Amino acid sequence: MKDFNFPKVGERMKKILIVEDEEKLSRVLQLELQYENYETEIADNGLDALFLMREKKWDLVLLDIMIPELSGLEVLRRLRKTDDHTPVILLTARDQVHDKVSGLDLGANDYVTKPFQIEELLARIRAHLRQSTNGVGESDTLEVGELALDLQTRQVTRAGTEIELTPREFDLLVYLLKNKNIVLTREQIMEQVWGYDYMGEARTVDVHVKKLRRKLKGVNSVCIETVWGVGYKFEVNS
Repeated sequence: MKDFNFPKVGERMKKILIVEDEEKLSRVLQLELQYENYETEIADNGLDALFLMREKKWDLVLLDIMIPELSGLEVLRRLRKTDDHTPVILLTARDQVHDKVSGLDLGANDYVTKPFQIEELLARIRAHLRQSTNGVGESDTLEVGELALDLQTRQVTRAGTEIELTPREFDLLVYLLKNKNIVLTREQIMEQVWGYDYMGEARTVDVHVKKLRRKLKGVNSVCIETVWGVGYKFEVNS
């Protein structure tokens, strides 16, 4: 029998919203998460999910794509439109390749394909919760030359002028900047930025790098260099 993990004295329970219309699955997820000392709530449709997201503060959201009222992708789109950066893990069917890509582009942090092993899902939840709390006590701003990244507001500016990036482009830029002047493989970038072991084409990285380069055009202090046959290097000019 699995032991219940009681919270430590003074420790705040992390709050996870489960958005899933399959009653049996949502109940299993809720029980497993409660065993792991998470506070949970369930929404079985997109409208209820949006209401709960606006009414309460969540540490992470498990979001099924195929839900009634509003699809998971539409819920995600509306959430990110409000500049809410709560970590979101999509729950998807095995054949929903297009929806997976669309979800990542809309700002999802990760996805898990049904049917999944609960231990794998729990590991991903722990990883994203660690990422969302990393940096406490550290600088909230990354700067290089005329380029500045605010890690709290997720704003990027060049000499005070804002550069509009998608959530994925922002995460990519942060990872490249934190590893400046280091050659990174496409696999490293995919694993760290997309948050999962990518099994498809590396072209996803190439497409996002191309878009990021275009938006950073004119920023003379930095350059994303292609290292042929390997990946990319974020060069900072002195």
